[in-house]
Amino acid sequence: MSDTPGMAVFYWFYEWNMFDAVAPGQHTQGTFHSSRTISPDRTQAVLELPGLRLSVGVVLDGAELQLRVANNTAHAWPALAGIIPCLSPGRLESAARTPAASTFYHVPLNTQLADPDRQRTYFLARQGLLPLTSRDIHFCEHLRATVDRASDQGRFVFTSKWPTSEVNAVAGLLIRESMDGQWVTGVGWEDFLSVQGHNPWNCLHACVRVGPLAPGQTKTIRGKLYLLRGSRSDCLQRFRKDFPSQR
Repeated sequence: MSDTPGMAVFYWFYEWNMFDAVAPGQHTQGTFHSSRTISPDRTQAVLELPGLRLSVGVVLDGAELQLRVANNTAHAWPALAGIIPCLSPGRLESAARTPAASTFYHVPLNTQLADPDRQRTYFLARQGLLPLTSRDIHFCEHLRATVDRASDQGRFVFTSKWPTSEVNAVAGLLIRESMDGQWVTGVGWEDFLSVQGHNPWNCLHACVRVGPLAPGQTKTIRGKLYLLRGSRSDCLQRFRKDFPSQR
């Protein structure tokens, strides 16, 4: 927010592959090494990686995202294939002093958007907005049966760090309220595999579903970053307006 010094978020694109997206395997490493082009007025940006092109356009309440995905591999990506960008809405001062955190954060982030006691972060379940209080992964409700079939008696290679929650998500939305309740930020995607957060840097993971996608095929998925004055209810209302198919 140009009129509010320090009110910034960091979107790392992207950190992980899920279920054979890009590389074979349930859970493989992504990358943040991309070419980046920013318009002279700083209202548009494009990030490009092999097979992935993310277009970003600034709007009053955040940034519009458009992800173009091409399967340039020799294997078909299944319905569960996804990629995980990482949204860091804020950091704690103690974390900021660690070497790893210094490398991770490339812009100053507002500590007001951190969530030290894990009581200000929310995901959307059938019951409504619920606090995201642990590192458990919440899978998309309508994909849950497929997810369970892909598991080894309920376990995955990532289960030790991301246990599977019994509570499913019904939208690809994660929301963080500021400590003073005056601001809200978040990320939403029109097609998603899971939501998860509270890793060491207080970050949020909304996994973008990029499958199914056969070799040589492409698809485009819309998303949005939110950063505005308001509450979690305000952010949810914006998301429902932006993505009516996820009502």
